[in-house]
Amino acid sequence: MMQKQATFFLPEKDKSNKSNADLLLFCACKQAAIAYRQQQKVFIYTQNQAQAHTVDELLWAFDADSFVPHNLMGEGPSYGSPVEISWQAPTNRRSVLINLTNIEPPFAQQFNQVIDFVPTDESLKQQARQRYRAYQQLGFAVKMHS
Repeated sequence: MMQKQATFFLPEKDKSNKSNADLLLFCACKQAAIAYRQQQKVFIYTQNQAQAHTVDELLWAFDADSFVPHNLMGEGPSYGSPVEISWQAPTNRRSVLINLTNIEPPFAQQFNQVIDFVPTDESLKQQARQRYRAYQQLGFAVKMHS
């Protein structure tokens, strides 16, 4: 069996001067688009309902060249679209989890691949280190990516 992967991204400050939070969301959308193009089903786990709606909006607009079919959990087709967004636990099987929360999701085990982020903020970095260790303890091969 293939080992589960957890990848932490370090979003780089870019010239557009987005805030760190916006940068993380943009990076999450980019990763969702990559996974979608690889025909993988994605679940984006958000901090709260407001963030879920922000990600939903961003996925419509972030890349003019490629549409990523997505919906908020409970909307769209019953089997879910390729990318599902929610602040609640997923209800159907997907292979990729994109975590936008500060905790290790209690359902991370269900996924083959977890994508997580290391914020620039020091206290949030500390939480990212805890998630890194938690994924390792769950048996994920963890790597960093800038």
